[in-house]
Amino acid sequence: MESLAAVDLGSNSFHMVIARVDHGGIQIVDRLREPVRLAFGLQEDGSLDEESQERAIKCLTLFGERLRDFGAEQVRAVGTNTLRKARNSRKVLRRAREALGHRIDIIPGREEARLIYLGVSHGIAGAPTRRLVVDIGGGSTEFIIGDGFDPVSVHSMYMGCVGFTEQFFGDGKISRKRMKHAKLAAGLELQPVEKKLRKAGWDRAIGASGTIRSVASILSESGWAHGTITAEGLDKLEQAMLTAGRLEELELPGLDADRRPVFAGGVAILSAVFERLDIDEMWVSPTALREGLLYDMLGRIQDEDPRDRTIAMLCNRYSIDQAHADRVQATALGLLGQVVDDWELRSDDAEHALSWAAQLHEIGLAVNYTGHHKHGAYLVASSDLPGFSRDEQALVAALVRGHRRKLDDSYFELLPLELRTTAMRLSALLRLAVLLNRNRDPEVVALPHVSASGHKLKLTFKDGWLAAHPLVLTDLEREQRLIKPSGLKLTGFEED
Repeated sequence: MESLAAVDLGSNSFHMVIARVDHGGIQIVDRLREPVRLAFGLQEDGSLDEESQERAIKCLTLFGERLRDFGAEQVRAVGTNTLRKARNSRKVLRRAREALGHRIDIIPGREEARLIYLGVSHGIAGAPTRRLVVDIGGGSTEFIIGDGFDPVSVHSMYMGCVGFTEQFFGDGKISRKRMKHAKLAAGLELQPVEKKLRKAGWDRAIGASGTIRSVASILSESGWAHGTITAEGLDKLEQAMLTAGRLEELELPGLDADRRPVFAGGVAILSAVFERLDIDEMWVSPTALREGLLYDMLGRIQDEDPRDRTIAMLCNRYSIDQAHADRVQATALGLLGQVVDDWELRSDDAEHALSWAAQLHEIGLAVNYTGHHKHGAYLVASSDLPGFSRDEQALVAALVRGHRRKLDDSYFELLPLELRTTAMRLSALLRLAVLLNRNRDPEVVALPHVSASGHKLKLTFKDGWLAAHPLVLTDLEREQRLIKPSGLKLTGFEED
């Protein structure tokens, strides 16, 4: 029975959930939460200040102690809105990974929404199939309409309880005028997607997140609603807040002390959502992003990786020659298998990235043959790729960009430092796989023997093979010149 852990580095709080995989399902065995308030540390220049970084590192050190005996494949840690926005997020993540002891991925807003919906869908058995899910986080709010376990319409908006509280209630004062301005601002943020959400329609609205659970708890304990959030109950809550007048004076049953400092901004956003989308009642989900991460990990374990579905969808959308892509993929993985230890590429991440890039290396042909590697990189980098973290998407785009023409290290500048050498080496393998399959022969290509040492890659072919394939030899000699700017060196071309 395997244990899994999901870590959510949110803009307001950091969460960790640990679960057991039991008969193909998830059983939660432990939860940890720390109100880090990361979003409060964003400075005017867009960077995170030292104080917020120290709070984050302190929390992740505690989480890391609990995860000490977990393998890399058992833990998924993600950063959301604040880490997406922070200018110094790369530097912060290096410290955070060291404290946690595991990799941390920054996920795009739409991927965050997909995972939230996945978690909610597993936690609301018996709910109507068509549903609207709303999650108010510290730095962003996600809106997802879906059927069953499949999201249909996904939107991530830049408004959250931390940012709105700081902007409209920063000195702690709550007034009717401030609440009105906060709700108007939330309405303006929602306006671009309001018609899309209404057109998609839903049978039930479901809320997730600390803000929404806190509101539901307050309404229930105050007798203003019974287990759900109603428009009438929300009006009574807003009036109670206006009566209190200040954040520190909020003494509401069901409101935790660590939720109070960001509560006003969250209520303003929720009220605006009710008003703009004409919601009368909202059910509350006990599950959200963390549980979505767990079920996503479970899917990968059970060979139901959403990233593979995303790649297949792109191949179909852009009419990629699937037979050729499969041959390039098989060749690339065959080459990888020979140098996996010498080039320190023994990880599922490297194998997956090379496989996905091989499948998509000709995606740019849908735009134009000339420069199709550049067009392809743009399509991969700019598309919505469900299941992919920001770094995973950037790595695949970089490999597609570098699969032909001159190769230099400028192609990998947008990747974190720890990925650049891996990306360079995977690019070399993909380039060779494409080169060896240039004639698009349906027969499986004969793999050369490959050995690697440092920045050198040596090829050895079976006796007589190069003589029978002079075009390949010419391409290999040209390839030597094309990859030289990257620092890589291609040698050999000997025959046994």
